[in-house]
Amino acid sequence: MRQEDIWDAETARRYDTPGTGMFAPEVLEPTVGRLAELAGGGRALEFAIGTGRVAVPLAERGVSVTGIELSLPMIDQLRTKADEETIPVIAGDMTTAVAPGTYTLVYLVYNTISNLLTQAGQVECFRNAARHLAPGGRFVIELWVPDLRKLPPGQRATVFHSEAGYIGLDTYDVPAQHVVSHHFEFDDGRQARLFRSPHRYIWPAELDLMAQLAGFELESRHADWSGAAFTAESRSHVSVYRLPG
Repeated sequence: MRQEDIWDAETARRYDTPGTGMFAPEVLEPTVGRLAELAGGGRALEFAIGTGRVAVPLAERGVSVTGIELSLPMIDQLRTKADEETIPVIAGDMTTAVAPGTYTLVYLVYNTISNLLTQAGQVECFRNAARHLAPGGRFVIELWVPDLRKLPPGQRATVFHSEAGYIGLDTYDVPAQHVVSHHFEFDDGRQARLFRSPHRYIWPAELDLMAQLAGFELESRHADWSGAAFTAESRSHVSVYRLPG
């Protein structure tokens, strides 16, 4: 599965769910508020900007936002909400694409660094963030914590969510640190709709080492955008890395 094939026109059309899921106010408002604070009045660059879920409300808060995005259909969907002058977007890979200018904040949300399927690619993502930042600038990553404690010996799959009309399960390749998320949507009929996405999961300590290789220092880590304490039971984290000033 290639990322270019996964994030196609059909996926882009179905991606936005205004007011619910990852678009719910209780999810978006703390995210946008924290990113606006971290931008500190400077310019922000979003890696994998997608359809502008975060970038559009962040720009509405007065932050100058530029994006990098691999999927042209996702950019087309973004363009239904904001034009090129409002939110410029560079089409390309977040490990290599270059956006003009210098930024105080680069951010990568909702587990998207795990879409890079090699450790080398994930390290290059950090290095590309560093190339875009002014001294003292920050790189913010939102990422889930691998939940391998749910995986019994000899079993390769776990259900991570189920509700009426939906079931989600992950299949693991532990030696490769790969996981494929399978999302099944169904109704009363016999057919189900399947969406799959591959990931390379990253432990927090490994993420910190990637940051060091790119010249960053860990500034803070919380369990969510509201600043809850990160503990052994946290299922995700928001990690803020900073270049020396």
